[in-house]
Amino acid sequence: MLNLLKTIRHAIASWWSEFTLQTKLLAVATMVVSLVMSGLTFWAVNTIQQDARMNDTRFGRDLGLLLAANVAPLVADNNLTEVAQFSQRFYSSTSSVRYMLYADETGEIFFGIPFWEAEVENSLTIKRRIQLPDDYPGGDGEKPMVRQHMTPDGTVTDVFIPLIVNKKYLGVLAIGINPNQTAVISTNFTRDVTIAVFITIWVMVILAGVINALTITKPIKELLVGVKQIATGNFKQRIDLPLGGELGELILSFNEMGERLERYEEQNIEELTAEKAKLETLVSTIADGAVLIDNNMQVILVNPTAERIFGWEAANVVGCNVLHHLPASVQIEITRPLYEMAAGECESAEFRIFINQPIPRTIRILLTTVLNVQRESIKGIAITIQDITREVELNEAKSQFISNVSHELRTPLFNIKTYIETLHDYGEDLALQERQEFLQTVNHETDRLTRLVNDVLDLSKLESGRNYSFDGVDLAQAIEQTLRTYQLNAKDKGVELVQEVAPNLPLVLGNYDLLVQVFGNLIGNALKFTKVDGKVAIRAYQLDFKPSHTESAPVRIEISDTGIGIATEDQHSIFERFFRVENRVHTLEGTGLGLSIVRNIIDRHRSKVHLVSEVGIGTTFWFDLATFEEKAPPIQVEPIAEASKIITA
Repeated sequence: MLNLLKTIRHAIASWWSEFTLQTKLLAVATMVVSLVMSGLTFWAVNTIQQDARMNDTRFGRDLGLLLAANVAPLVADNNLTEVAQFSQRFYSSTSSVRYMLYADETGEIFFGIPFWEAEVENSLTIKRRIQLPDDYPGGDGEKPMVRQHMTPDGTVTDVFIPLIVNKKYLGVLAIGINPNQTAVISTNFTRDVTIAVFITIWVMVILAGVINALTITKPIKELLVGVKQIATGNFKQRIDLPLGGELGELILSFNEMGERLERYEEQNIEELTAEKAKLETLVSTIADGAVLIDNNMQVILVNPTAERIFGWEAANVVGCNVLHHLPASVQIEITRPLYEMAAGECESAEFRIFINQPIPRTIRILLTTVLNVQRESIKGIAITIQDITREVELNEAKSQFISNVSHELRTPLFNIKTYIETLHDYGEDLALQERQEFLQTVNHETDRLTRLVNDVLDLSKLESGRNYSFDGVDLAQAIEQTLRTYQLNAKDKGVELVQEVAPNLPLVLGNYDLLVQVFGNLIGNALKFTKVDGKVAIRAYQLDFKPSHTESAPVRIEISDTGIGIATEDQHSIFERFFRVENRVHTLEGTGLGLSIVRNIIDRHRSKVHLVSEVGIGTTFWFDLATFEEKAPPIQVEPIAEASKIITA
């Protein structure tokens, strides 16, 4: 039962909540009016009923006194026959009397209409008595007592009149008076009308609520849903309700607004899409990484460069917290500045951070706040990521180059200055042999300084913007010229120079002077690191295989020696600027630029220089050169600008 009441209460509450404020006020006002009218009506009915009861009471008392005055002498004379006849005529002459009972002073009924004592005794042998009320005065007073009781036919007025003759109490006369039919009918009619009016009012209220829900509330709800849909961008929303009047005009205007917005959207969607595509293309093609986040650190936009730098290619970070996906080193650096910028405490920040993942690199991160159109509040934060790994490497190489050149220049200049000052100050005190040794040292240091400057200039030319003309080169001639240059040097050191050039070798595509410089640097290094009775060989032969059906087989050049060799850990650095193996294995002097020049020249010839070496056994450098096609015109090879900025700086 309790659950049923709760269900009914919930249903009523839900039903009541669906009504508008106007409907609720109307219902409350109707209830108050109906209650007031019903109260007034019931008050009127009650007043009428009280008047009717009062009239019945007066009528019954007067009728009882009249009847008692006529029958009291007969009862005193014990003339019961006359009493019966008189009472019968009186009962028959009016419809207001319901019953008439005569009882003696003990309350025993001796005559009654519509029954009397003889019939009762003969048929039932039962004696009836009147149970008088406790407050009945009896023989002490002559005023009648009036009471009323309810019956199925209405309220009956009971009148008890004492029969007194010569101040002697003879008994009591009880008369029942029927209610006034006119008053009863009037009262019932008034009550029925009141109930009908009350029911009619509430039926009208319910109907008004239903009509309000159907004609006003429903269209308003439909309009509310439509406005919300329009606000979310659904311009296809329409309201189809067959209504007239102001609501119909409102619905018609709403539908027209939706149609106009839909047409406007269709007209501008292509333009907006194109602009969006342009912006996305622009963001995706810029060299720097770009990430846009909101004030809650949620990623709004990220371009492919940023995804590549942070390794986000396989992760969808849009809509996620950017701090959860950044590398640890980046997260540590920018977390606090990001929250400070979101709170408006600063507008920008810049960081230089080294990261290990996904690959080691150095990046520069710029944080900039994004303001709204009025520049009053912060809408988000733009994160720009620049990969400055190459820039850092170039700066380090530049610094290292300047440091190495300074060191290499300082040593010969210091030696030259020292010996010249000694000759200047103590020349006359020195022996001729000592002065010659000093001058020989100065000459040697001058040659060393010249070589260093020439190597630096050569490397600078190779890595600068200078173009070189490539043509057919006779390798046998270039090798012969190189060997003639180093023949005396090899003889002085006791090293054998061997030339193994294949006969009928085709011309190669290259620059004669540059190739002579390559041969000179490689043979010079081989002689430097080869001991007495050693051997240095240069070989040139054409390979058997062809790179393609249209090209000839390349020519391979090898320079081998039986010198000290190069350790495995040094082989990957041997072509770097100023890297010298002699720093670890011996004290021979050199600029450390020879092999770097060789690598640059061979790179210009679109080839690679390789080496095979073993400590204590010897070293072999080799590279391949393309053959020269006589029909093909000479080509201009663009310089490799790998480190031209460093040299020219």
